[in-house]
Amino acid sequence: MVDILLQGIDTDTRLNLLPREQDLLKEWEDNGTLLASYLKGDTYGIYLVLMAADKTDVDNKLATLPYYPYMKIEINTLK
Repeated sequence: MVDILLQGIDTDTRLNLLPREQDLLKEWEDNGTLLASYLKGDTYGIYLVLMAADKTDVDNKLATLPYYPYMKIEINTLK
């Protein structure tokens, strides 16, 4: 499970990057990489449950997202 908090991103940039971010997450959902997602209610952020081999695999996947440069990431392994 990945706890993501967006930091240092202005509203215009966030909105401009949002469509591509959503497209990639939809692709992950369709191919079984993304098992669940939950938007945070109190901050700009999201919880993602991903299928991945290890934490490096998770980070490599996240690095493909447009919001990645603005992400504070905490990865927790679930069994």
